[in-house]
Amino acid sequence: MAEQFQVTETPSEVDTEPTSPFLRACRGLPAERTPVWLLRQAGRYMPEYRALRAQHSMLEVIRTPELAAQVTLMPVDAFGVDAAIVFSDILPPLVGMGLELDFVKGDGPKIGNPIASPRDVDLLGTPPAEETMSGTLGAIMLVRRELESRDVPVIGFAGAPFTLASYAIEGGTSKDFSKTKAFMLSEPAAWKRLLTKLATVQADYLLAQARAGAQALQVFDSWAGRALGREDYLRYVAPVNRDLYAAVARAGVPVINFSLGVNAYLVEAAACGGDVIGLDWQLPLDEAWAQLGHERPVQGNLDPASLLAPWRELRARVDDVLQRAAGRPGHVFNVGHGLVPQTPVDNVRRLVERVQERTSR
Repeated sequence: MAEQFQVTETPSEVDTEPTSPFLRACRGLPAERTPVWLLRQAGRYMPEYRALRAQHSMLEVIRTPELAAQVTLMPVDAFGVDAAIVFSDILPPLVGMGLELDFVKGDGPKIGNPIASPRDVDLLGTPPAEETMSGTLGAIMLVRRELESRDVPVIGFAGAPFTLASYAIEGGTSKDFSKTKAFMLSEPAAWKRLLTKLATVQADYLLAQARAGAQALQVFDSWAGRALGREDYLRYVAPVNRDLYAAVARAGVPVINFSLGVNAYLVEAAACGGDVIGLDWQLPLDEAWAQLGHERPVQGNLDPASLLAPWRELRARVDDVLQRAAGRPGHVFNVGHGLVPQTPVDNVRRLVERVQERTSR
């Protein structure tokens, strides 16, 4: 990279063998059952969440520790999932860097002042997470305190540099990432500076989440696999991802590398780092795990659309994932991307019960 980013040190968690199924699986250790949690498990499909959101904006919930903690705990209380992921979004750290973010109903996230030139990159700041993301850090503290006695771990998360860069340049979601790729190819020096700044902020943020009490961390790279072929990924994205994972390893907690749509270069994406590799649904779990090596824990990989199916079909698909995992240590059951708003609540409940019943030892 053109410049090295700096992160503060964070003390590691005491290195004792965990008892929770989730943390044991993240270390590749045998567990009493296969742990299960779900991407976007606290969200728009839950009536309790919709009722809360009717009174508060998305950013208000994220920035208010008590509200974010309340939403985080909803699926734990309702379904008995084996881990709680703090309720937030990958984009709020961009606000502290100088970008204007809003969540527009029916249209998703919007950046009011997208990056269009190298000068825009140079104007971005890299403030510490304690100053800019105190709401999420406070929510982690509250949830950790609430769940400690239940032995349910708290997961913190952040977005990967490419995914955040694409939002910052496109001004929102994109179908073809044309602006992002044009900037990457035409302004390679500014592109490196942009990704380095993003990695600085994300590494600091993830380490701060661990200090606040997160017992595992997940990095979401939602768009690199959809936007880039293997050679562009290796040239323009992998170097900064390796730096990011190396920095976050200092937290001393398991780190999940979840990269969507990278099956054409799954091994290369996994080589960037992380203790656990999150798998999307496009490759059968046994094939993906064989590519990675069974010594590497994996998370996944049910197609989230399966939860829209009748229970008999959903049950068969849940059983198929479990059969492909073959009871090996190191499997965290999850969906291969986030639950959609139309997901029936009863299907979530039955899925969690099915996994826990089928795998209890």
